[in-house]
Parts: sequence; C-alpha cells; structure tokens
Amino acid sequence: MTTIAPAPAFSGESLVRAVQDRLREPLHIVRDRTARTVGVAPDDRSGSGRPALATTLELLGSLPPSYPEWLGDRSFGTAHGVRFPYVAGEMANAIATTDMVVAMSEAGMLGFFGAGGLGHRRVEAAVDELCRRLAQQRNWGVNLIHSPSEPALEERVAAMLVARHVPIVSASAFMALTPAVVHCSAGGLSTDRSGRVVRRTRLFAKVSRPEVAEQFMSPAPAELLDVLVTDGRLTREEARLAARIPVAEDVTAEADSGGHTDNRPLNVLLPVLLDLSSTLAVRFGCPPVRVGAAGGLGTPQAVAAAFAAGAAYVVTGTVNQVAVESGLSAEAKELLSAADIADVCMAPASDMFEAGVKVQVLRRGTLFAGRAGRLYEAYQAYDSLEEIPAALRSRFERDILRQTFEEAWAATRSYWLDRDAAEVSRAERDPRHRMALVFRSYLGLSSQWAISGEPSRRADYQIWCGPAMGSFNRWVRDTFLDPPGHPSVVQIARNLLEGAAVVTRAQHLRTLGVPVPPAAFAFRPRPLR
Repeated sequence: MTTIAPAPAFSGESLVRAVQDRLREPLHIVRDRTARTVGVAPDDRSGSGRPALATTLELLGSLPPSYPEWLGDRSFGTAHGVRFPYVAGEMANAIATTDMVVAMSEAGMLGFFGAGGLGHRRVEAAVDELCRRLAQQRNWGVNLIHSPSEPALEERVAAMLVARHVPIVSASAFMALTPAVVHCSAGGLSTDRSGRVVRRTRLFAKVSRPEVAEQFMSPAPAELLDVLVTDGRLTREEARLAARIPVAEDVTAEADSGGHTDNRPLNVLLPVLLDLSSTLAVRFGCPPVRVGAAGGLGTPQAVAAAFAAGAAYVVTGTVNQVAVESGLSAEAKELLSAADIADVCMAPASDMFEAGVKVQVLRRGTLFAGRAGRLYEAYQAYDSLEEIPAALRSRFERDILRQTFEEAWAATRSYWLDRDAAEVSRAERDPRHRMALVFRSYLGLSSQWAISGEPSRRADYQIWCGPAMGSFNRWVRDTFLDPPGHPSVVQIARNLLEGAAVVTRAQHLRTLGVPVPPAAFAFRPRPLR
C-alpha cells in the first residue's frame, strides 16, 4: 500500500499544526519555486531522510526531531539522574510537600522539599519519609534556607542533611557563605580512581546578586574550612578536596520570583551569572558551574526564552502552589488562581524582619501586605511595645493581632520556648526584640493560615507569589490545567517543557525564513504522558 505524505505547509493553520504536532519528527524546509514561498514538509517516513517533493518544490534544509528532554544542558541530566532539565523549587513551610518531591522524582525531574520556616523535628521527619520513599533515587533534595535570626537551627538542619546523606541540598536566601552551607557542600567529598572529586551531596544555590553567586561558584574560603575541621564537622581530607571545587555544583539565577527576591529581570541577571561562571572556571581551573533560571517562568514562552538565553535548567515555584500536591489550602489556591500579573507586592519577611528584608506576595484578595507593612513601620519608629501610642496599639490589637499585646507575647513566648529558648531570654532583656518577635508572629501565622485555610483569617493570608502566576493563569484558562480541578505538579512541568520545545522549534523555523505565524508560539496545555 502506498503511503501518501502530508502536503507541505506554507501558511496559516496547516503551518501551526506542522510546528506543534510534529515536534518529534524531522521537518524539511522547502521553497515553492512558482509561488516563491517558504514552508515545511514532513518526512515521507520511507527512511530516506528526505521528503517526497513535487517538481515545483526545492529542498532548502532539514530540522531534526525535537524533544523537551533536549532543552538545557545535557550534563544536568547526567549529574542528577533526571530525564528533564526541570526543578520544582522549595516553597517554604512545606508548601513544596514530600508528595510533590516524590512525584517529580518519579517523573524524571527534580523537586526540593520546602524546609524553610519549619522546626528541626519537622524537617527531620520529612527527610526520613523521603529517604524511605525514594531510597533508590538520587534526583530529590531538601532546602537549606539561611536563617540569620536562628543560626543554631541552620546549623542543626545542615548537619542532619549531611548525616542522612540527602543527595541534593538547595541553599536559598544566603547573602554570604556560612559554615552550615559549606558543611553541606564539603561533607562526604571523595575522589574516584582518576582523582576526580566526587560529591556525596550536590549543592544548588539560588542567588539574585553576582557578588553572592561568585562565592558559590568559587572554592570555599580556607577560614571556613578550618572552622569546620576544628569543630569536627569535616575531615582534613574533605577540606582539602573542598578547596579544589566550587561550593555549588549548580547556581540558579533567581529573578522576579515569589517570596525572597530582589525583583531582578531574568534577562538581566542570567547573562551576568553565565559570564561569571565562565570567568571563574578559568580562574580556578575547573569546569564551569551550571547556571539555571528561576523567576517569571509561568508560560512555555518564558521557559523557552530562559533556555535560549543559556539556562542549563529551569526552576518553577509560584505556579506549583496550585498543584494538587501543594501544601497550600484550597482557599489560598483559589486566590492564586484569580491573580493577574500585577496582583503582587512586597511585604516584610518574617525570617529577616529586623533587617528590613521583604518578600513578594499576593496582593489581590488579602490585606496581609499592608498590615505587615504597618507593623514594620511601628518597629522602626518605636523601641518597645509599650511606646506605641494608644490609638495605634488599639488598631493593631483589634485589626491585626486580634488580641492584646500581652496575650500576643504570651503565645509568642510559648512558641519560642519550644523552638529556641534563647530567643525568649533575649526578648526579656531587650524590649525591642520582644516587639519584633510579637510582630513576626503575625507574619509567621499568616502563612500558616493560608496553608490551613483558616476561614476567619482569609484576609490575612500571606501567599508568596510572583507575577508569573498571572501569566500562568492566562495560559491555562479553560484548559485541563485550569483550577478548580487543580493539576498535578508533573502535568504543569511537562506542559511547560513541551510548550517550550514547540516555541523553540517555531523560532528555529522562523530564523530559516519560514513565515511562522504567532499562533504557532501559543502552545495550549494538553494531558501528556
């Protein structure tokens, strides 16, 4: 039986279908000599590698099949045992749940458990669960967040991650290297038969400033390694090997993301970090640190742009909060699903409140940002709770805390006695620190209310959110990814990658002179296996 190859496509819907539906097939660039137009022809499936063409058509060239797996740096997949160059980031307070990490690992991707904001026991329980469920896998990890207000917790979590041989640690919110993060990087270092340094724990670092990236792209300073050796946390051999390699194996350029962010545009930050990686590799005589992209990745076009700019991999965060595996409540997911690109703002960060650090949060549907901002203004203006004027105190107690300062301190004191009693001792000596802890309690609880779906506190939900949530919502509207059904984190990932591969191929064809219409760049979500 003779197989009739599909006709060449030169414009309109037929060209859109050729770009989007034949991703995994060769496409041939052809010119119609009579009409003087350029289009594409599919392979004739005969195995010849050439299409069967009419005499009026001239073959100009060919594109091989394209696959989402081929986006990014192939070494990323080899290093981490993944099929796709894609990471589900560590949304704090276990919003990035153990179920999310397992789902990503089983789908050939990478996920990080959101350990930020949690106590040691909660993180340890999650690590125990992941070690049990993913015992044979090496493509999963846990977040280590910089905790300047709780350095002892940062040290304890880091030590536990090293002791449990967690395969990958993602360091976030660091402004400089600390002993804890260097411990994660250097613990368990060894060499293979050729003398190459082998990491037991692979370290990712999320950064938004070149001066911080440089520290992670360089070997650890001798003074930090000496401290860890003296403390018995590293052997002298581990410290010697750590001096030969960068602290991080992968550095993520964190652009305009939800939560901790400097709001840098990705197309500004990513090229700077890529150039820095190459420069430091020459300086230290080691392979360049891979650089990935995060922040603003809510559509296939955005993901494709990141890969086109040189990203080795991509990291998503905000959009995964609406996934079925997310730890966020249904009520908070509903608010996120209604967000548009301008429905975000900055608000004080609970973990770095005293330093004035801010996080990016959802503005629409919640009063959290304004209320948290007023608490921080009071912290700057007064030295204690007792100094706050009566009228302002009344508004804080009635509208924000919903309890008296005395009641709020009693609850806060009880919390810190269980978590870190040293904070209570300090607060009882320092009235301003006591005020900070009381105000931070509102910031911390606001995230918990969003997670639990506390109905009486809906107006106070703190939901970390970047503008990519708005573009994602527009992209998935009226598709199977559109809540309220709530998609899986894997389907979100697969569709972003599939769409990015389509956009990449469409752009390749356009550069070869094919008049690819804008519709070919608009990949619509579909169930993928």
